[in-house]
Amino acid sequence: MISTKNLLYLKVAIGTLFILSVSRLMPHPPNFTSLIALSFYIPAAFGLRFIPVIIISLLFTDLIISLHSTLLFTHGSVLLIGLISRYFNKSLLFRVFGTATGAVIFYLVTNFGVWSNGSYGYDINGLITCYTLALPFFGNTLLSTFIYSSIIETIYKFYNINFKITKKL
Repeated sequence: MISTKNLLYLKVAIGTLFILSVSRLMPHPPNFTSLIALSFYIPAAFGLRFIPVIIISLLFTDLIISLHSTLLFTHGSVLLIGLISRYFNKSLLFRVFGTATGAVIFYLVTNFGVWSNGSYGYDINGLITCYTLALPFFGNTLLSTFIYSSIIETIYKFYNINFKITKKL
């Protein structure tokens, strides 16, 4: 018999995998996925123990799309976003600021990973070029993060679920 706690974990894992897979595998503009919103809201709503669900779901979709040289930076930024989500869980305004912070973290960390691969040279000009050329992708990341976050907030309000961290780790 599956415990209530394990059943919740299983439901969240399947739901996260489904939502992330659909948003990453269907045709979409670059960086327009549910990744940042899920990375923020799943740990904020259910607790830090759910961060592996997001990372495993991301890895699963990466295996389908293809593995890439910035995988550690992408997964590391998702981990960091999940870890900070508990500090932005006080109100809707805090969560909006938290998801924006998550998008900035993703932009900074993943583009540092791109720069560290050497495509733009290993100097300050290459670093600036890398971050500058990534700005359109950052716009898509912000827009998708706010859209998916709005959907998540609406679902939570509809079901009257409070944003409480279930267990501090």
